[in-house]
Amino acid sequence: MKLLIRPAPEVAIKSKPVRQQQMRQLRQNIRKLLSRLDPEIRVDGSWDRVDVEVPDGRSLAGTVIDELTRIPGISTIQEIGVFPFVDMDDIGEKAVQAYAERLAGKTFAVRARRQGSHSFRSIDLERSVGAALLQASDARGVDLMNPDLEVRIELNEEQFHIAHRRHEGLGGYPLGTVETVMTLVSGGYDSSVAAYLMMRRGIRSHFLFFNLGGTAHEVGVRQVVHYLWQRYGASHGVKFISVPFEGVVAEIMRSVNHRHWGVVLKRQMLKAAAEIARDYTATGLVMGDAVAQVSSQTLTNLNVVDRASDEVVLRPLIAMDKQEIIRIAKEIGTEPFARTMPEYCGVISSKPVTRAKLHRIEEEEANMNPEVLAQAIVNQQGTMVSQLLDTITTPEEVELVQTPAVEDVIIDVRHPSEEERSPLTLTNNEILKIPFYELNQQISVLPANRRYLLYCDRGTMSRMHAGHLKSEGHGNVKVYKPAA
Repeated sequence: MKLLIRPAPEVAIKSKPVRQQQMRQLRQNIRKLLSRLDPEIRVDGSWDRVDVEVPDGRSLAGTVIDELTRIPGISTIQEIGVFPFVDMDDIGEKAVQAYAERLAGKTFAVRARRQGSHSFRSIDLERSVGAALLQASDARGVDLMNPDLEVRIELNEEQFHIAHRRHEGLGGYPLGTVETVMTLVSGGYDSSVAAYLMMRRGIRSHFLFFNLGGTAHEVGVRQVVHYLWQRYGASHGVKFISVPFEGVVAEIMRSVNHRHWGVVLKRQMLKAAAEIARDYTATGLVMGDAVAQVSSQTLTNLNVVDRASDEVVLRPLIAMDKQEIIRIAKEIGTEPFARTMPEYCGVISSKPVTRAKLHRIEEEEANMNPEVLAQAIVNQQGTMVSQLLDTITTPEEVELVQTPAVEDVIIDVRHPSEEERSPLTLTNNEILKIPFYELNQQISVLPANRRYLLYCDRGTMSRMHAGHLKSEGHGNVKVYKPAA
């Protein structure tokens, strides 16, 4: 299988040195990610395209295309057929073979690009192929302005290719071609969508989490961060930094007027984030604020919050409404995480200020012990996101079962997208598909007289959730871990 990849239009209009650098980075990203599927996949290209060739006999077509649609910087992916050039009639025959059935009842247009020395022009080729398609298909006609289907042909000296199916990419810039940032994450809708939008823009992002209390919250945030990185940013290594912030919250509540709690908390986070970002050479901070969504996000309060740091603060959601944010979360797969994420607000004011005065906030902060924030920064813990789920500990040890009994029920806890790519098949056991984020709600309604074995690809997520369920009294939950 051969694939033709076009970069996002913004890449194509860059100056030559910038374009070359971005295309080189895009090829590198594609090569790194596809090599995990098959090291023999070839990735080549030029200034305006990337060519991918999957060796014959590999059943990887759907998996490769799925991977490519999630790589930032790609505009379109086209499946192509490559043939030696004989004459225009032969090109027409190949086009009929590829498109005749798909044109029934539709309008079409032939788009041809030609390079080299030939006795005809590109428009002559378009007319010849168009006539062959009209004669051999049930197409409704030709529409050069707004066709239902475009037939794309590229002729280069002694060979040509015909584009079969076209898939849309993410767009944006190749990851790694823009500076590095630090994204503040809470696991909810806003921060996960903000992180995705920055990665789509080609910005490498570390993830910074301020733990306001609760292991369950950090476990959930780790899961959504790992998911985001694995799907949209795995070409680059980044870190997840967790900062224990319970002490800072307590100090705010002890020293600050309750109306200012929300604004001061965000300022303390920004102060910590700016200091940590310097250790990671991050040149900006990313937050999931949307203007006026909550009291701390009025324009006045955001201005006061931003004065806590000299670093640029980026807010990709600033003009979005909640429904638009949730829509994107559903598209990228983080909505189920956000919907079930534990809430740890930390501080809740009865009458929060909506138009904070900078001098008043600074006076309030002067009452705080600065050592509390400094100690929280010292106690930060950084983990490579690629290893994030490996470091999760469970409150209970659980039994691993390699060979289930016939009466055991297997619960596949993987994200639906993972389950669809690699379905679990067992001959003698009932299999339930319950994503990990729905386990707590559904386990209580399952018959208590059965034994349930949780399953995931690596065994990490299944062990973690089985441990939590066991600690909550579900002694009939174990882990299905097939022998390697």
